[in-house]
Amino acid sequence: MRSKRSDKAKEAVVDRDHALDLLRAMIRIRRLEEKCAELYSTMKIRGFLHLYDGEEAVAVGVLKALTKNDAVVGTYREHGHALIRGVSAGAILAEMYGKQEGCSRGRGGSMHLFDAETRFYGGNAIVGGGLPLAVGLALSDKMLQRPHVTCCFFGDGAVAEGEFHESLNLASLWKLPVLFVCENNLYAMGTALKYSQAVTNLARKASCYDVASTAVDGMDVLAVEAAASNAVEAVRSGKGPYFLECRTYRFRAHSMYDPELYRAKAEVQEWKKRCPIATFIQMLKDKELLRDTDLEEIEADAAREISEAVTFAEAGTWEPIEDLTRFVYSERRMS
Repeated sequence: MRSKRSDKAKEAVVDRDHALDLLRAMIRIRRLEEKCAELYSTMKIRGFLHLYDGEEAVAVGVLKALTKNDAVVGTYREHGHALIRGVSAGAILAEMYGKQEGCSRGRGGSMHLFDAETRFYGGNAIVGGGLPLAVGLALSDKMLQRPHVTCCFFGDGAVAEGEFHESLNLASLWKLPVLFVCENNLYAMGTALKYSQAVTNLARKASCYDVASTAVDGMDVLAVEAAASNAVEAVRSGKGPYFLECRTYRFRAHSMYDPELYRAKAEVQEWKKRCPIATFIQMLKDKELLRDTDLEEIEADAAREISEAVTFAEAGTWEPIEDLTRFVYSERRMS
């Protein structure tokens, strides 16, 4: 199992347009998250907020390997997944504002983004809660003979949950088309992986359920995309589930409420030197695939998108009080 960039990933930088597309996607996520932090500080966004800065290469690399018909199940740190999957920035921010124009009608907030049209099934606040859902979606596709893959994202903390073991076991028994993607950022909330797992090579755990696995450098978008493409191809061919461990790092605290007392600032700064966006930009420049004007255009487009999303969320409407029990109680009556 390799965590360094593979030879295939190195060779993948031949298509300039594709490289710029990957960069554009990562920058869109980063700028959205920065705006979310700003809006939270001004109390425009309330409740819990978990940001994705530093992990952009995982979402982008994996999701670029899927088709629009595949299903995606996310965690509570899912803004980037939703954005790249096709949920508009406006619908995402309106949801976090609590406006009914949000993708979950303003009822879910940051941790419960949902969009059936793009087959994005959460946003799940419970650690490991998305794993059984992914198994169910994949089982449905298999029973109906649909050639789809279900991609399930989860963190290293979820590996300690019972749902993880049950889900991998059933997916393997039934040879379900599931891609399990572990975003291993080394900390389950405030607990370092080395203090909670006797075996910190999480990809090895998949072998207990006869599930093929690979570990990859989650700070390298090309390595992630290459590994995800191989995994998706294996799953789609009928070989059963696949486990992909993306070794990454979040630059911000677990949530906006987190005082972050469990790790040294020097550690965070050291990881920031491996920023997936900055290192990718430098690599593209070294290969003369990125011009300064390209970067300026990408940044301008992202700024415009986020600005329009904020305007959309600000102009959104609150759900009327009369709808308070809507979707809570059944409207069907017994005769």
